[in-house]
Amino acid sequence: MAERSILAYFNSPDQAEDALSKLKSLRIIESSIDRIDGYPGDGIDHIDNPITSDFPGLGYLTLGGDFSDRDASILAAASVSASGMSSGGTENRVTGRDILLTVVLQEEDYEQAMQAVRDAGALL
Repeated sequence: MAERSILAYFNSPDQAEDALSKLKSLRIIESSIDRIDGYPGDGIDHIDNPITSDFPGLGYLTLGGDFSDRDASILAAASVSASGMSSGGTENRVTGRDILLTVVLQEEDYEQAMQAVRDAGALL
């Protein structure tokens, strides 16, 4: 039996959970719901004093990025979110479709699953 996968983007985890619940009657092999971000890493777990601490750059402090490449860190620091001059959402979080629903299912259920996630408001 062949498998197909769906990557569907949502505005909130609740929307993705709702879509996944609609797919429970289908033959799902694997599924996950994740928050995606434009920067690597899980963020910082404590506040560093920028005057007395040793930190790798502005992107680390303000975006919580864990950059393995210095060039990527510098580029991220040029973001309006890093400077504090953003007109983004609450707590400077991404306000778009940053929730990813990934579903792997049997090929026979693919079209029905696609319709279900579309009905739930997904961007495919």
